[in-house]
Formats: sequence, structure tokens, C-alpha cells
Amino acid sequence: MHPFRAAVEAGDEAAIEALLAEDVVFTSPVAFKPYPGKAITAAILRGVIRVFENFRYVREIADANGRDHAFVFEATVDGKQLTGCDFLHFDENGKIDDFMVMVRPLSAAQALAARMGEQFEQIKAEATEQIQRAAGQA
Repeated sequence: MHPFRAAVEAGDEAAIEALLAEDVVFTSPVAFKPYPGKAITAAILRGVIRVFENFRYVREIADANGRDHAFVFEATVDGKQLTGCDFLHFDENGKIDDFMVMVRPLSAAQALAARMGEQFEQIKAEATEQIQRAAGQA
């Protein structure tokens, strides 16, 4: 099992964050503009963990060189069943530098958008706090 999948399935937020590159770009299934940076990506993923119910990966697909992975998942949001896929690219150091998510059907994507919208003030606050902590350590 891939370390990312293992971390997600274990709910290990620290391990998930450790796999993110500093310059990772997160592309959401429900937001037009991508989110650049480890702090905001980690905060978004923590928000997703709070929103998804009955999350499970059902398939893992990888290219021959191991730098591109697709993790197909199923979950529930507000009673709506959804199927989605995490498309990940790993840099030369084995860190995720591109993270794109797609989900279906539309009704589930709309429920996800609403629930993540409710989380977004907390997500922004967590990301800001992380950036400030990192700046204080530099």
C-alpha cells in the first residue's frame, strides 16, 4: 500500500502533511482557483477529513515510474454518496507537488462544496497559523 493511502486511511494528519512538498499545488473539485502551498493544502485536507463520512479508497493506480498516482475513493457527505479520485504527482524527493481531486455526481459535489465552505474560515486560520509558526522557526 502506498504511504499516502496508508496515512489517509489511518487518519494520520501528521503523516499526510509530511508527504506534501512545500510548493504543492492543490486543485479542488469545487473551487475554480488552485491553492498553492503546503500550509493551505494541509489545512484543506484536515477539513476534508472532518467533512467526509465513511471514506475509503477502492482503487490505486500508478504509472511505471511511480511519480503519478490515482487513488479512487468513495465517501458520504450529508447523506450523498460520492465517488472521487485523488490525482497525485510526486517530485524527485517523493513529496506530493501536485494534488488534484475530482468528484461525482454533481449533487454530491454540491454538498461537498457547501460543507467545505462552512469549514473555510477554520481552514484559512489553520493555514495562517502554520505559516506564522514556520516563519518564527526560520
